[in-house]
Amino acid sequence: MSVFNASQVEISTFFLIGIPGMEPAHIWVSFPICLMYLVAILGNCTILFFIKTEASLHEPMYYFLSMLAFSDLGLSISSLPIMLRIFLFNATGISSDACFAQEFFIHTFSAMESLVLLIMSVDRFIAIYNPLRYTTILTSDRVIKVGLVFAAIGILVILPFPFILKRLKFCKKSLLSHSYCLHQDVMKLACSDNRVNIIYGFFVALLSMLNLVCISVSYLLILKVVMGIASHKGRLKVLNTCISHISAVLIFYVPIITLAALHRFAKNVSPIIRVIIADIFLLIPPLMNPIVYSVKSQQIRNLILAKLCQKQH
Repeated sequence: MSVFNASQVEISTFFLIGIPGMEPAHIWVSFPICLMYLVAILGNCTILFFIKTEASLHEPMYYFLSMLAFSDLGLSISSLPIMLRIFLFNATGISSDACFAQEFFIHTFSAMESLVLLIMSVDRFIAIYNPLRYTTILTSDRVIKVGLVFAAIGILVILPFPFILKRLKFCKKSLLSHSYCLHQDVMKLACSDNRVNIIYGFFVALLSMLNLVCISVSYLLILKVVMGIASHKGRLKVLNTCISHISAVLIFYVPIITLAALHRFAKNVSPIIRVIIADIFLLIPPLMNPIVYSVKSQQIRNLILAKLCQKQH
């Protein structure tokens, strides 16, 4: 039976938070956030530009990298403007519809990024396990089809979120615990039965963890292949091709796992730590992924340096 009373006023506006206890310093916090936002947008747009325009980058690995950059752009655009509004203008209010839309886009692009990281790990396994057949297994058409299928899966899995939130009644609490809207955060404020949200949210979390397990299995198989290589130099050369992707996996999953562990095992930890880790989850991957790939990928690095030298002349 619903605990919602028709006589209660239903909440139509939620309130996000910045960093608790540091409100006077929010204006200063906004500057590094703004800088990170601009670098993330510029970095990922640069990656997409070079992959689209340079024929030498029309390979499966770079197509998957373009999907990662697209997901990072989506995460940045759907979350950081509202975060900046909080820190710059102390404008914490957000309508329920805007909140549901934001959480849909954040969860969708997060799911896409998780799935792209999975197919990138499979890509690395195929390249190392069977390099002679790599180009015949992962043709351009096949890569595009796989990318579209995984993008559709990401959207379809997250699509129910705003609808199952819309059916809830919010009548008492309106203060969220992050600088952006998340499904699990919003549903806790409901004063009506939210069991459907809890069950479906748990199902989506399991799928995300299953992705991480599959990525881990891919790298265990890669490690098995690498250990079979006789020369030490050969092992290092093969592992070096995976460093960028391993970094992307760690950058994406470490904040998620840390935040989940804090919520589960350290309930008395300072809210400031939780908010900062939650913000890192959205700030760092879009910022760091293009930097890591630009540094580690010789082809992309050479193209960027050539373009910069061309401008100087």
